[in-house]
Formats: sequence, structure tokens, C-alpha cells
Amino acid sequence: MNRPYLIAGGIIFLNALLFITVWFIIKPAPNVTPTSTSTETPTTAESEPVYQRYEVIGSSVEGRALESYSFGSGTSRILFVGGVHGGYEWNSILLAYKAIDYLAEHPELVPDDITVTIIPNLNPDGTYAAIGTTGRFTVAQIPNDTGRATGTGRFNAKGVDLNRNFDCKWQPESSWRNNPVSAGTTVFSEPEAATLRDFVLTHEPKAAVFWHSQANAVYGSACDEGILPATTRLLNTYAIAANYTAIPIFTAYPVTGDAESWLATLGIPAITVELATHESIEWEKNQAGMLAVIKAYSTK
Repeated sequence: MNRPYLIAGGIIFLNALLFITVWFIIKPAPNVTPTSTSTETPTTAESEPVYQRYEVIGSSVEGRALESYSFGSGTSRILFVGGVHGGYEWNSILLAYKAIDYLAEHPELVPDDITVTIIPNLNPDGTYAAIGTTGRFTVAQIPNDTGRATGTGRFNAKGVDLNRNFDCKWQPESSWRNNPVSAGTTVFSEPEAATLRDFVLTHEPKAAVFWHSQANAVYGSACDEGILPATTRLLNTYAIAANYTAIPIFTAYPVTGDAESWLATLGIPAITVELATHESIEWEKNQAGMLAVIKAYSTK
């Protein structure tokens, strides 16, 4: 081949290469809308579970978030609540988070017609007062003395016992172990109690389970009309599955304005699960109780 042809071919090749390079440099970026992450599903580390629906449903007296975690999308909602008495009953919070992680890892356990919602800590201010932290924590973070004798962390930041602030036989002063406690200035005067009220009235759960400690039994609820038949069924379902003693009504000392009894006035069965101690979560027992309740309210 003649030299002039080689030179011409090389020039053509270089021009083409230059054109392609310039085109890629100035090429406009494609018009792609970034994929957004739902605010209901928090981004978590790879080792952490991803919750199906996470919501901040309210805030405490001191502005700490009141959170809920929901699983499933059925029309029958079952509500589980921990931490009503904050750091005084910190094991009820640990149990709630254990249940959250378990359902996140096993979503198939929630039938199609059921929604399970867990509020892990209704009293984050009380948690902070007792153990110096809130949200998720470990047993290693618990101080040796959490003020069991004085009830440190049991009350909210205004010194109100939240489980005396609901609308069933409410009085401004109630009792705990026969000692007087503040029940607030009126029913639902406390933002934590009002948040639970609003959640219940909005979502109308078919049943509610509250985790407390330490009486080692399951209690039913009633207000003026006596215990509901549906409450008795719920009580026995959980107690039998979890191997706790079933007690229809708490009678150790007078209680007014508790959340479970208020739910009874709405026709919603509600029970109190009292763990055996203030430290253990008795996971296998409560796992069995929780799953039994979920199954009992499903038609699947």
C-alpha cells in the first residue's frame, strides 16, 4: 500500500477517535429520577433487620420519639406495648425489641389478614431517667442500681404514672403498691398517654397486649361492665401458650386509670403480661404467647 494512503487513513482514524472522545465528554446525563427510600423504612446496617413499617407516632414530655414498628398489611391489627413504666421495667422494652427483630426476620409468621404493631417504649423519658439512655440498649448498659426501691424511671418526666392517666375510673391520685402516685391533671393529660389513645382510636386494634414486670402472670382487664368474653379468650390464649398463670383481674391493690381497662371501655380486649422478674425477658415463653395470639386472630 502507498505511503499517502497510510497517512490519510491514519488521519481519518484519529479524527474519528477524537470525535467519539469529545462526544462522551459533552454527552448530557440521562434524566433519571433517584429512587427514594420510604420514611417508614429506616436504613439499617447490613447486620440489622429491616422493618416493614416504622413510624414516629408522637413524642414524650421531653421531646423523645414514641415509635411503632408494624408487620403485615391485614385488616385485623394486634397491638403490643412495652415500656409503659420506662426504665423501672426496662426488661419489657428489651422484650419488645426482641419481638420486633424476630418478626422482621420472620415476616412469614404474620398472616395476610393480620397487622402486628409493636410500640417498644411508651415512656422514653422514664427510661432515660433510670439508665441514662433511650431507644435500643443492652443489659450491659443497665446501672447496678436502677432505683427499684423508689421507682426511678417508672414515671414520666412530669412525675406522672402513665398507667394511671387513662379514661377508666380516673382520679388525679391513684396508687402503686398502696403508695399514692400522680395520675396527671386530667385523663390523657400526658403526651405519652394521648399518643397511645390517638393510635388506638385511629387504628382500632382487635386486641392489645401490654408487657410489664414482675408478677409472673397474665391479667385481664375490665372497667364498669366486667371482663369482656373476648378478653377472657385473649387472656387464656396467651397464658396457656406462654405457660403463665391466668388471672382475670388484678386485685393486689386499687388501680384507677390504667390503659388496659380504658381499652375495655372501647370493647377492645387487652391483657397485661407480667414478666417473672425485672431483668429477664423470658423470650421463649413470650414468643409462644405472641404467636398464639397472632394465630388466634387470623382466619387463615
